[in-house]
Amino acid sequence: MGVAHGQARLESEEPVFQRVVLKIGGEALMGDAQYGLDQKAARRIAEQVGRVHGHGVQVAIVVGGGNIVRGFQAAASGGLDRVTGDYMGMLATVINALALRDAIERQDMQCRVQSAIAMAQVAEPFIPRRAIRHLEKGRIVILAAGTGNPFFTTDTTAALRAAEIGADVLLKATKVDGIYTADPLKDRAARRFSHLSYLEVLKRGLEVMDSTAVTLCMDNKMPIVVFDLFADGNIERVVLGEPIGTRVDGVDGEE
Repeated sequence: MGVAHGQARLESEEPVFQRVVLKIGGEALMGDAQYGLDQKAARRIAEQVGRVHGHGVQVAIVVGGGNIVRGFQAAASGGLDRVTGDYMGMLATVINALALRDAIERQDMQCRVQSAIAMAQVAEPFIPRRAIRHLEKGRIVILAAGTGNPFFTTDTTAALRAAEIGADVLLKATKVDGIYTADPLKDRAARRFSHLSYLEVLKRGLEVMDSTAVTLCMDNKMPIVVFDLFADGNIERVVLGEPIGTRVDGVDGEE
């Protein structure tokens, strides 16, 4: 696999995490389009995953479906029943998972898609022990269809799956380089945090993940690292312990 621009691979580099859950929003698969899938964007993600996999790290991925449909938005804007909209959103994540699997397999890595909704012709059912076994055999696992239940986000799915498969960390890949005091795309004075506690995220109402996901991570002592997916090589940097993005854990953070 290639390496990030200008970055030399050192033989002594060792990952600080051995098993990770990577949460990717569906919008990451749009590329420069306004809607749908761009397989070039999927390939760029697959290449980054390949660098991490090359360090022997076990990688599970939870992908959203916002590039195709968001259940709550469809319900709010079109009068669609919320439960129906959420199931449509879950099916959208399966479409994205299949596209990402194809991109990963084209990088000569083995990959499995597991779905929380039964669809045996395209994906395995999600079974935690089977997912763990795939990871132990060096396969990438993509966990699709959310939790299989309406009213839960893919952030909550990622937190739940990370706990179920015994991950060391939940990596939240976004379009900004961490958690800020305000939306940095709208407020130029917004300040980035390097570290926060779970309680600080909840008390401040920071919209990095929904409160259910943060609480799940807090209850299971699952650290979260929020970082910029679109800076080439960032997934590898996080896994190798470079202090990028924002870390959320049980230790009191910045004031």
